[in-house]
Amino acid sequence: MSKRGWLLFLGMGVIWGVPYAMIRVAVGEFDPVFVAFGRTLLGALVLLPVALFTKVLWPVLREWRWVLVYTLVEITGPWLLIGHAETRLTSSTVGLLIAAVPLIAIVITTRLGHEGLDPRRILGLVIGFAGVTALVGLDIDMSNLGAPAAIGVSVIGYALGPIIIDRKLKELPPIGVVTASLVFAATLYLPFTLWRMPSHFPAGATWSVVGLGLLCTALAFVVFFALIGEVGPSRATVITYINPAVALLIGVSLLNEPLTAGMAIGFPLVILGSILGTARAERPEDAVPVRA
Repeated sequence: MSKRGWLLFLGMGVIWGVPYAMIRVAVGEFDPVFVAFGRTLLGALVLLPVALFTKVLWPVLREWRWVLVYTLVEITGPWLLIGHAETRLTSSTVGLLIAAVPLIAIVITTRLGHEGLDPRRILGLVIGFAGVTALVGLDIDMSNLGAPAAIGVSVIGYALGPIIIDRKLKELPPIGVVTASLVFAATLYLPFTLWRMPSHFPAGATWSVVGLGLLCTALAFVVFFALIGEVGPSRATVITYINPAVALLIGVSLLNEPLTAGMAIGFPLVILGSILGTARAERPEDAVPVRA
């Protein structure tokens, strides 16, 4: 890999590893729907001029129905639900649970008949879900199932998003799809946000929302597409396994979140299971990332 490729790779690992900590800080002061709205609005405002200038938006809007479905399962639902979950769970725990997305994707694609299960994938699923069980069983208070259920729905949405891209939106320009999705998501959030506008804007929470929109959304997609162009789609998706490690490191070191037994046991199992379950020949659809 070239020096530029390594820089882009490390940049993406950080950019999509920090959202969990930023969300945790933001929802400490703001309603989760306001956080999600602010993120999508800022991301859309940055990317919209680029999409209009490069003329990649209009072809996407012709397929607005599937773009809307993609928006609901990949952005609108997960970003709101993750915010709600982080009012109860630590950012480290959420980041590690989201790392199970590739495992759910294997189950869905298998059920749809697009892929088969061989012994390696079965082993990966068993190991990965053992890791999730360790995380949930050792770290989460099961007397309140709302937060883990929200993450579970988000994980399913993140797993469905790439499948929709691959089956229905594959021929469309990625920047156009992302921009349209952010515009749709901000529009969907808007009426709910108006009822939950904060009365004050603490600096830490406000800057977290700005960071989510500008760095973890707008800049992230630009850098990710540059990374794909530099190293190819298969190598680019390795950041899926870096993001939770960054989330864990930031949560423990900067937010003083505990490093628990569930994390120590579950994290390596989830990552190992995902690697075993998803290892395959390079395919274009592998370029769709897992993100917060």
